[in-house]
Amino acid sequence: MEAKAYLKYARISPRKVKIVLDLIRGKDAGTAMAILKNTPKAASEYLIKLLNSAIANAEHNFDMDVSKLYVSECFVCPGPTLKRIMPRAQGRADRILKRTSHVTMVLKERV
Repeated sequence: MEAKAYLKYARISPRKVKIVLDLIRGKDAGTAMAILKNTPKAASEYLIKLLNSAIANAEHNFDMDVSKLYVSECFVCPGPTLKRIMPRAQGRADRILKRTSHVTMVLKERV
């Protein structure tokens, strides 16, 4: 049995999120939370909320034991990109890509 939580349209680049997800994959839920709280990355804030949501889903929807949970799967996919224009010299324009992310986290119980 597994509990999932999704974060969609987060205004952070998938590349930045992937770095932090690699730190917590396969870890116990408590250890993963400690790692996220002590990691000075912008993605940590989003992932703390997502992990809390996944833990709550596991506890309330599936009656899983919180002390046995671990992060079995976590991945990020790119969401839609917001395209913006920055004025440059001589009437030209540069495109700025404001990327978004869709993050999925799956928790399972250790046997």
